[in-house]
Amino acid sequence: MQSHIVRCPRCQRRLVSSGKVNLALSFIKAQPHRLDLLMRANGQAVSVLKHSLRQEPKAQELKKALPQQTPLAKYGRYGFSLGSLAACIALLFLMKIGVFSSMDTVQTRGQKVIRRYYVKHAGQDLADEVFPTDTGQSPSANSHGPFTT
Repeated sequence: MQSHIVRCPRCQRRLVSSGKVNLALSFIKAQPHRLDLLMRANGQAVSVLKHSLRQEPKAQELKKALPQQTPLAKYGRYGFSLGSLAACIALLFLMKIGVFSSMDTVQTRGQKVIRRYYVKHAGQDLADEVFPTDTGQSPSANSHGPFTT
């Protein structure tokens, strides 16, 4: 079949046309159905029934039936807001139990350990340059940096 398409101009045109149709269909954005689609379809189905069946109570219920929305479809638009609220609550909870202050304590203790290492192995003058004690700044706040002259 593939060799036939290669040699037949008519089949080549058909293949190209079907490719264009497939491409066009892939670009069409799917539109959600209106909520009354079920009601309209049921109304059309009931209208083809015999007159005696159309007047039945169940037929009238079918004409008025609307689909039940899923909770995801109903409340899905609030997802981002709920996620943001949950993130804020989580941050407040972490602040309340002291996780961030504990991290600051760990950072301060780590700097002290590294300062002692510098004092022991590189000398007091280099440790004072890298970890200034008189200004109370952290090494990241030192505008000159540890390796500048």
